[in-house]
Formats: sequence, C-alpha cells, structure tokens
Amino acid sequence: MSSRAQILEKIKQNQPEQLSALPDLSVLGLEAFDILEKYKTILKSIGGDFVEVPSYDAIIDFVKQNFATDKRMITTVPELAEIATIDWFNSDPHSLEDVELTIVKAHFGVAENSALWVTDDILGQRVATFIPQYLAIILNKKDIVATMHQAYERIGNQEYGFGTFIAGPSKTADIEQSLVLGAHGARGLTVFLME
Repeated sequence: MSSRAQILEKIKQNQPEQLSALPDLSVLGLEAFDILEKYKTILKSIGGDFVEVPSYDAIIDFVKQNFATDKRMITTVPELAEIATIDWFNSDPHSLEDVELTIVKAHFGVAENSALWVTDDILGQRVATFIPQYLAIILNKKDIVATMHQAYERIGNQEYGFGTFIAGPSKTADIEQSLVLGAHGARGLTVFLME
C-alpha cells in the first residue's frame, strides 16, 4: 500500500461522529419586508442608483438624457440597438477598452445585498461589465429574491461558463482607508427596474 493510500485509509477510519443535524436554513428570508424597497435601499447605500421604467423606450430616453451618447455604448439587449452597439459578442475583449456604457440584463437580483446575477450567455464578453466607465443593468421587479440562500437555490445546477454577482459600482477602501468608487471597474451602476 502506498503512503497516499495509507493516509487516506487512516482518514476514513477516523471520521468525526455527526454530533447534530445540520441547521434548517429554509427559514432564512421569511422575514416580512418589502423586497423591492429593500433592494432599492441597499443599492443606494452601496453607491448604486436605480430608475423605475415601464419600457425599453424609457431606458433609451434616460440614457440619451444622462449619458454621453457620442461615446461608445454596448449592449446585449436588441431593444436598445438605437443607442448602443450589439455586435460585440465575439469581439476581442481588448477592443472594449473605450466603452463608456454597457447595458445588459440580469437574470435576477437579491434584496439583502442588491446583487445582480449575470452569466456569460447575457454578457457577450465576460469583461463587458467590468471595463466600462458606467454600467447599467436591467432587472425585472418580479425577479428579485430576498436572500442569497434563495439566490443559490434559484441558480441550482444551471450550466454556464461564467457567472457572477454584481453589487453596486466598483469600490475599494484600500487607499488611505477611504471609500473610492470606480477605482478598478465601473464608476457608476444604474439598475433599470422594469415592470
């Protein structure tokens, strides 16, 4: 028997007893609170912003009024082709270095930390949400869960090449222990909350 096999055999023989059952986590997130209001409050507190919109036309109007439309904007949302380029799915990631605004959809949001779940099938390029000056994410109001436990249950065993939770704009407090937004990613995050 090899030394590796001997070590593994000793580990198998010396397993600790199960002292108690694992806790029941199904009660998490059952507190009574308005999920949408909690999401908006947390998002504001971490430096993000939200705009409630009834349609894609309202998003287009907001972007035209609040962003430099003469600069490069990209999106994976066909309904926003009027204001942003859509043909960047197979682009070299380095070609996105001059992006002012990226607009994507989120699969869902989480009220307790205002996180947004996005995967590569809606991002186009993985770097697309991290490299622009500003980031806008469209979230359907009905797609907000209360807690991260519920979020991970919703993700389940989905197949995806890349997925991440995004919460607020880029931030760091490493510089003289002062909070700095946009130090190593998007300087601002706007969440478009749709009906």
